[in-house]
Amino acid sequence: MTTVIAPAPHQSEPRPTPKRKQNREAIYLFLPALLPVLLLSVYPLIRGIALGFTDARAGLNVTTEFVGFDNFARLLQNDLFWASFRIGLIWTVAVTVLQFVAAFGLALLLNADLRFRGVARTLALIPWAMPPVVVAIMWRLLLHPTNGPVNGVLQGLNITDHPINWLGDFNTALPAVIVVGIWVGMPMTTITLLAGLQSIDRSLYEAAAVDGASTWHQFWHITVPQLKTVIVAITSLDMIWNFNSFGLVYVLTAGGPGGKTMLPMLFAYNEAFRYGNFGMAAAMGDVMVVLIIVFLGFYLRNRLRSEA
Repeated sequence: MTTVIAPAPHQSEPRPTPKRKQNREAIYLFLPALLPVLLLSVYPLIRGIALGFTDARAGLNVTTEFVGFDNFARLLQNDLFWASFRIGLIWTVAVTVLQFVAAFGLALLLNADLRFRGVARTLALIPWAMPPVVVAIMWRLLLHPTNGPVNGVLQGLNITDHPINWLGDFNTALPAVIVVGIWVGMPMTTITLLAGLQSIDRSLYEAAAVDGASTWHQFWHITVPQLKTVIVAITSLDMIWNFNSFGLVYVLTAGGPGGKTMLPMLFAYNEAFRYGNFGMAAAMGDVMVVLIIVFLGFYLRNRLRSEA
């Protein structure tokens, strides 16, 4: 008697669960947005960091060798680098602090119940909507030593008896550039603070007024604490943006006169594209990346602490 063994039924592969299928589809949808970021941001960043450890120079068929920390050692001995770093810190702190104070005052004004408030809010965005190069050219015309309207107004009011070369004088170049930087960056800070002011519960002010709190006490004990998260966020971001400023100052003064407005970004630009020292310029970029990471760490730490 012959026993016939039936073949085992074909076992198909387990079908993916709906959650795994959704994750796979999400990855496919995410790739088109991720690839440009990797190619245009992450790869140039990694390439630039690695370039800071080489002796790369401009030219065709130039051999590039790994030099380790030699570029960073040369930077530490370069007085021009330290001068640009000092000017960059003065620029960053001055623009950030004064910009915040001016923007806070403007945000409080735009948050008040005034006539034409909508028009005023729209006009406050004009500096932010203009390209930095256009803004720099406009301010160069305004601050022109002979034909600029700023000198014309000052001489007409008898504040000064001679035209001032705002962007060409050693004593006025950096303050003038700082004023322009404040004017350019103030709209974004203003709108951010205004959004924070509008999110504060009005009943807090009503309760404080009933208790007899003055306007100053309401501002100091209600407005400022309620805006603490917004203040930390916008101030940290302004520090990073201002420290990385390039186009505005380059068009205004190109680092002059005599290096009085030579920010670190301008110094790195000149080192790379004027003198051809790509390795040294990349090393400066590496130092700036470290500083930016410190700023970001400060921002994230305060953000996490406020959320906790």
